[in-house]
Amino acid sequence: MRSEAMSAAMALFAIGGCGGRTPGPDGQPLEKPVATAEMIDAGGAQIGVATFASADTGATLGLSVSGLPAGSHGLHVHEAGSCATPDFKSAGDHFNPGSKQHGLENPAGPHAGDLPNLRVEADGSADTSITLDPALLGTGPRSILGSQGTALVIHAAADDQRSDPSGESGDRIACGVIERT
Repeated sequence: MRSEAMSAAMALFAIGGCGGRTPGPDGQPLEKPVATAEMIDAGGAQIGVATFASADTGATLGLSVSGLPAGSHGLHVHEAGSCATPDFKSAGDHFNPGSKQHGLENPAGPHAGDLPNLRVEADGSADTSITLDPALLGTGPRSILGSQGTALVIHAAADDQRSDPSGESGDRIACGVIERT
């Protein structure tokens, strides 16, 4: 099952990368992906892929992973392009160029790297598409594509979307360095 999910995710990525445009969540075409992240677990095994794409109407993160504990998990972009196992602390803090407080529900937030929780199914898989602020894939100070790099991190627990600095989302259980395509 896990290898089937990975094969399907890689096939979708390959099709999107070769076709120039892939359909977005609303059926509108997205431009060719501008960045990807190969997601790894604490043992260094590849468990999925994230694809970042932009279009005139916005930006999207597509994420397909397997082999994770079922339930809700915090999902964030972190400030450093490093995923040293086993704890992924090398990814640093949440990406926060605007010096905001943490949480999508925090009136003094959010961090630019704060994302909705990832829902993992009973079989350990998750496939999701998240609309992003287009500035995250641009060239300005809020871009996650800067020279220092950034990482996409999945946490052990759900993010409460309010507590500063990290939403009480627990240990880091998966990570992927975000790289331009």
